[in-house]
Amino acid sequence: MSQALRNTLLSLRDLIVSAGPLAFLAVGLLVLAYWWLNPNPPKTVTLATGPAQSAYEEFGKRYQKALAADGIEVTLLPSEGSSHNLQLLREGKADVAFVQGGTAELLPDDPDELVSLGNLFVEPVWLFYRTETAQRMYNTPRLDGLRQLRGLHVNVGSQGSGVPTLMERLLEANKVERGAVKLSRLDQTPATVDFLAGKLDALVFASAPESLMVQMLLQTPGVQLLDFAQHEAYARRFPFLTPVTLPRGVVDLASNVPVRDVRLVASTTSLLAREGTHPALFTLFAQNAQKLHGGAGWFNRAREFPNARNSELPIAKEADRAMNEAVPMLQRYLPFWIANLIERMWLVLGILLAIMLPLSRIVPPLYQFRVRSRVFRWYGRLREIESDMETGRANTAELLKALAALEAQAEKVSVPLSYADELYALRNHIHLVRKKLLRVSEAGEPRPLPEAAVP
Repeated sequence: MSQALRNTLLSLRDLIVSAGPLAFLAVGLLVLAYWWLNPNPPKTVTLATGPAQSAYEEFGKRYQKALAADGIEVTLLPSEGSSHNLQLLREGKADVAFVQGGTAELLPDDPDELVSLGNLFVEPVWLFYRTETAQRMYNTPRLDGLRQLRGLHVNVGSQGSGVPTLMERLLEANKVERGAVKLSRLDQTPATVDFLAGKLDALVFASAPESLMVQMLLQTPGVQLLDFAQHEAYARRFPFLTPVTLPRGVVDLASNVPVRDVRLVASTTSLLAREGTHPALFTLFAQNAQKLHGGAGWFNRAREFPNARNSELPIAKEADRAMNEAVPMLQRYLPFWIANLIERMWLVLGILLAIMLPLSRIVPPLYQFRVRSRVFRWYGRLREIESDMETGRANTAELLKALAALEAQAEKVSVPLSYADELYALRNHIHLVRKKLLRVSEAGEPRPLPEAAVP
């Protein structure tokens, strides 16, 4: 090994030993901060969706695909609807869920356990009825209000969907007596089969237009969609409802479906989450909501959703930032997990830097002490030789031999170039003691050396 390389390795070793404790402390504090903050989200999250072939299921698949790009596996949990989703959140079986505004009863302690990630889209109340039923009951192909449902067999969806509760409130507002309408609570698919088979007179969905059942029924001959002519009045009576209009031809321009504007009432669906869910997941869901729900639809213009208007629950701060602020700069250029790690750890890193900078001042003196100690420790031996010479405890030959051995040891000492003057000073002092020893030997008697001979 060359002398230059040996010197370099020794200097590196001294530096590592000097700065090692400080570096170990910094790494330990970082590990502790990482464990405490838990900045990166879990790799899996459970999203409660809805019945098969519903809009909730379709949106769930879109979120699943979107979050997979960031390494998050979204497990879709089918449910009966909004009320069931709310129950799954309370029981801890789901982390995030679609919940329809006003159709699921909120408990008094929900605001402390649940947060909203924003309103995503409107879900109109789709009340489909058979043309032949309207003709038979009222001698007209179209119904004009909920009061005309008296005597009909109507499916209002499963209990977990929240639609039964909504329909009971709407029928009560129209002074339709309990029992005047025969209500059934079948799931969407069997209810649609019975409706098309003539076993049901009408059926009610509360769903986004992306629902396959809604898309199919809107284009089925002999099926009509109830026009809520009083939709503005409904919105005034029920704050969770919004008046919307299905424009003429929006379903199929070529076939002019529907043939006229249809007035509807709609509730707003939100993405709710448990408050204990990892904040980074809130950010991911809220940011992807901008992409999945920010476009124009049948009932909204572009960038109307997601929003935080009239939210029944507190809005998570991560969702609020995603809706009202631009995407953080780091997330534009770095993978999400790296950007999230930096964003959540930057304060801790700043504190650690403020602590470590003053402590780092001890590293140069410690390094200097370690390097100089390799030279200065031989001065102890040099003092012993000088003391033996002054007291006459050893003869000249022994002392010269000891000085030669000391000089040989000094020649093996390696120090950085910036400390070479310390090494050459040691060699010079050895030479000075040798000269004094020879002079004393020539004089034939011991004579004290000047104190300046050895520093």
